[in-house]
Amino acid sequence: MILRKIMNKAIKIFKALSDKNRLRILLMLTKKKLCVCEIQDILSITVSTVSKHLSILRDAGFILDEKDGKWVNYRLNTTSKDMILNQVILILPFYLNDDELIKSDLIKVQSVNRKNLCKI
Repeated sequence: MILRKIMNKAIKIFKALSDKNRLRILLMLTKKKLCVCEIQDILSITVSTVSKHLSILRDAGFILDEKDGKWVNYRLNTTSKDMILNQVILILPFYLNDDELIKSDLIKVQSVNRKNLCKI
């Protein structure tokens, strides 16, 4: 029973990592908390698609959300007790930060401005 629980958790984690945009989101969140409209602007995808990706990442345990006035901020779950999650979060930048698309995303993260983007 415990082994099945661990296997199911591992499957959920690896499914969450199986999409390029979800990997991009995780790496962006290594730099700072972001709201949906900031992520949408950087990835150039629809808000509904961003929300779906965030839901999958949250369900797998990778990210947390927190209300901040008008915004909901998404951040990496750095307080997880799940060893697999923690190791993946630590190792992703090591393998992916040299990718040109990731480099571009990380530059955009520094200049994205929610007050200009979000129509709340």
